[in-house]
Amino acid sequence: MPLTAYHRHTSRLVLVPEDPDAPLRAQRLRELGIGPEPLRACDEAARRLAEETGAPCAVVTLVDAAQQFFAGLHAPPGMVRGRTMAREYGFCPYVVARRRALVLDDVRAYPRFAGNPLVEAAGIRAYAGAPLLDPSGIALGTLAAVDHTPRPWGREGLAAAKSGAARLTGQLLEQARDLGPG
Repeated sequence: MPLTAYHRHTSRLVLVPEDPDAPLRAQRLRELGIGPEPLRACDEAARRLAEETGAPCAVVTLVDAAQQFFAGLHAPPGMVRGRTMAREYGFCPYVVARRRALVLDDVRAYPRFAGNPLVEAAGIRAYAGAPLLDPSGIALGTLAAVDHTPRPWGREGLAAAKSGAARLTGQLLEQARDLGPG
């Protein structure tokens, strides 16, 4: 997978996957009526994933060419600042670009991810995320659980992220159908 290098805010090299689907994703999200604002279904999906995995934080992230937006968020007070983040931060852009789940029991054990700004700045140590796959094959975003301590997510954590992502994608598509065209 082609990667883009960033040297932003740190002296470390951060590799971010190229995302040729970004324009298609943005168009599809517009068609579905999903924009950069929190959604109740997304907040609920994040809460459910956090409960199922025992993680303190879970997010539903929409990724565009420049940034990420948390359409869903479940976190203790002070753990997450705001609902937007630069694209080179975090692990969700990898899930979106690959269209495959990513489970990191200890992000520091993976050279590609150990230098990610969220490791130092936010103390993120574990990640389990799955793509929100549209029937067209476009990854609309991710549903992910994160923790400040390394943790073995196991098959259960992976299954919870994948099933939660599939359930949420179905809900979002159903809501868009119910709203109908413009």
